[in-house]
Amino acid sequence: MVQGRPGQAMALLHRALRLAPQPTPQRLVLKIKLAGIASQAHSPLALELASQALEEAQALQPGDDATPEQITQGRAQAQVALAGAQAQEQQHAEAEAGYLQVLQDHPGLPAALQGLGHLYLQCGRIDEALALFEELKLQDPVRGHAALIGARRFPEDDATLQRLELDARRPGPEGPVQPSLLLQLAAAWEKRKDYAKAFALADEASAANRRLLRYDPAAHRQACARIRHAFSRSLYEHRPGLGNPSTLPVFVLGMPRSGTTLVEQILAGHSQIHGAGELGLIPGVIAGLERWERHAGSGRGFPDCVDDLSAQVVDGITANLLKELQDYAPGARHVVDKLPHNFENVGLIKLLFPKARIVSVRRDPRDIAISNYFTDFAAKHGGLGYSYDLGWIGEQLADHNLLMHHWNQLFPGEMLEVRYEDVLEHPEREARRMLDYIGVAWEPEVLNFSELQRPVKTASVWQVRQPLYQSSKAKWEHYQEHLGPLIRGTNAPIRWEPITDMVALPVPGLLENAVALYRDEQLDEAEQDLLQLLHHLPEHAAGNFMLGLIYVRKGHLQEGIARMEQGFARCRWNADWRRDLIQAYELAGQQDKADALKSRGAGREQGEAVEQDTVGEIEC
Repeated sequence: MVQGRPGQAMALLHRALRLAPQPTPQRLVLKIKLAGIASQAHSPLALELASQALEEAQALQPGDDATPEQITQGRAQAQVALAGAQAQEQQHAEAEAGYLQVLQDHPGLPAALQGLGHLYLQCGRIDEALALFEELKLQDPVRGHAALIGARRFPEDDATLQRLELDARRPGPEGPVQPSLLLQLAAAWEKRKDYAKAFALADEASAANRRLLRYDPAAHRQACARIRHAFSRSLYEHRPGLGNPSTLPVFVLGMPRSGTTLVEQILAGHSQIHGAGELGLIPGVIAGLERWERHAGSGRGFPDCVDDLSAQVVDGITANLLKELQDYAPGARHVVDKLPHNFENVGLIKLLFPKARIVSVRRDPRDIAISNYFTDFAAKHGGLGYSYDLGWIGEQLADHNLLMHHWNQLFPGEMLEVRYEDVLEHPEREARRMLDYIGVAWEPEVLNFSELQRPVKTASVWQVRQPLYQSSKAKWEHYQEHLGPLIRGTNAPIRWEPITDMVALPVPGLLENAVALYRDEQLDEAEQDLLQLLHHLPEHAAGNFMLGLIYVRKGHLQEGIARMEQGFARCRWNADWRRDLIQAYELAGQQDKADALKSRGAGREQGEAVEQDTVGEIEC
């Protein structure tokens, strides 16, 4: 987990649980740890695991392997884990009740105090959150002070900050220092206007984080180039009418720390607009496309595969997305998805929802850079790894600018650009611009965003609970002497390798159409579609295997088997293909090959059953 490899961590914990099948306190610790890891990226799975952990904890009885104290402690930990998972799933009332029950049974339990405090902070119940953090400070000074600093309540005396700095320098799993605590201390010294001390601590924290990161700025730049290449003007010209005409989704995007949360909070103050927070809807679509391409053995991924999205597939995807958005706020005219890095996914958004409203938030890049550098992002091992190096931040800003220029050329006048500084200076004017763009009438209540009672889970959780303030403008001036790497990264020439390997299919859906024709016994028509697909993608596993099936059906056994073998070689995990290939061998009288594949498949299926079980739980 420290290395940012949650999938592998979860797989190891699954294996550990299989080795400890009997209910014991030790097994319970493993299950709670697994639920905690899952909560960071797979909250439905975390909820399921935490519920299982609580059931196991309640079933524990005193005996040789469990003392009464261990059972009591395990039940409390499981209840805290369940409440945390419920909070992640926005089941706030259930989570609050769970935390309160634990605190009634175990007054002063630090994990429950911290969890309930963060829940209250997200829901705008600031005073209640601060009271819990103050109590936490009595039980666990480091965790309490860290939570208070996160809520922008800073220690008043140097002695406390010095003690916390000593704690931050105690070695732990992350290395010789604790980067998260160092970044919180940097914020505290910044508040005291000791900018040299603040930057030194942030710099030390970033250096420690970089040792754990696998972020590659060159790979990101190449990925952005691939996105621009895939989402070209010709893609949309050749697919007129594709996409769902719904205007329900509204996307607020921009660089992290650019003001996207503030913009969403203003919009969410409107009676017809619901702010749903940072949703993973579009990244979820991308992950689904990636899984399908791996399943089909096409050798492609996103964004290359967008040219294969047929109208039928797009209709299915958009129907699911609209249902999910409607579930967030039944009856709302618009639902806001405020995921900043969707600026990389504008092309896919416009392919799925051509009429969706997109608000692009901009801010002085120097302020974005400093704010990123001082923030401890939960997704440091994901898309936000660049934020721990000023040069990387500069390159990311340049990549963002180039992408937005590309989207504005493709969709001129279809997105609204909003400057954070303008929102601070002229809130009503900018709010009117945004509401007019979305297509709803003016409501003055949108300016009371700091009073809005809705959960906020981003790094800006404390900021949007405050009235508008100007202190975040031009903060970079305090750190001007340190901005050399940022300026060099931003202004350096943007270079990438030419995109020469991206295939453009002439029409989408050749494989799915061929499968439908095959099922309707239209073998000649299915063969033509597959031959066209394989002309462009000769190594396509599903295309080769399907063509092989057709040849076998037509009596061309050897040619068909050769195609099936070619496809199966790329997807040996596919049990259905293995079975079909065995039958083809037997039809051709090649019993030795059939028996060999059967024997290899028996051991493979047993091993893959375990692996698929683990992967299925991780991806559910």
